[in-house]
Amino acid sequence: MKYFAFVFFMLCLSISCKESADKKVKQEKMDDEVSLQLDTIKEKSESPKKVFKTFESLADTTFVRLADFSDGFAYDLRYATENNFLKEKVYDCAECYTRVKTAKALLKANEDFKEKGVRIKFFDCYRPNSVQYKMWAIVPNPQYVANPKKGSIHNKGGAVDITLETLEGEELDMGTDFDFFGKRAYHDNLDLPKEILDNRKLLKETMEKHGFWSIRTEWWHYNLGAGSNDKVANFKWPCN
Repeated sequence: MKYFAFVFFMLCLSISCKESADKKVKQEKMDDEVSLQLDTIKEKSESPKKVFKTFESLADTTFVRLADFSDGFAYDLRYATENNFLKEKVYDCAECYTRVKTAKALLKANEDFKEKGVRIKFFDCYRPNSVQYKMWAIVPNPQYVANPKKGSIHNKGGAVDITLETLEGEELDMGTDFDFFGKRAYHDNLDLPKEILDNRKLLKETMEKHGFWSIRTEWWHYNLGAGSNDKVANFKWPCN
């Protein structure tokens, strides 16, 4: 009887291991679902209509590089430098990737911003979960860094850290620098000059119009509501 019980246990263990391996392969395949330098995008000045036509061939969960779809954004990707609150470089190179559905919403929001003479400037976009572990090792405090075991919406490709700049490249005054952790960065802190409050209002209201929601304590952070339930990913973009 003990022999049959042992055989049954080993059979169950084998099935469990196979299922676990299959899940791992499936997750790796999802993480590698990337579109690089699409042949259909030859010019970064493509009209939004043509760009969205290209998106039709991609799943909403596919990771894409924003710069392949538009030259209308600006970038200051801080975690690829030492100019961040960690004081360490945690990305091998500076790139801004998101899921397709996040990219769609960002492109639409940016069109609205450009009508007002400004554009989106990115500090951070999709963040591989392995990088989240790096950040946690440096600052293991959930007040500043999401626990990588659970992950953040950055790890799902649905969050961005942004500001606004003029079309000539001058940043709007938001009252603090990116990743300033203090009351001055709070959305509900109204004890600020009118110019700063107006700039934050423009950013917040436009992003919310396109499906994003904000964090009370960080004027720069926006999550796409439709991206909240996506899986944490560990896709790593190539560096030249």
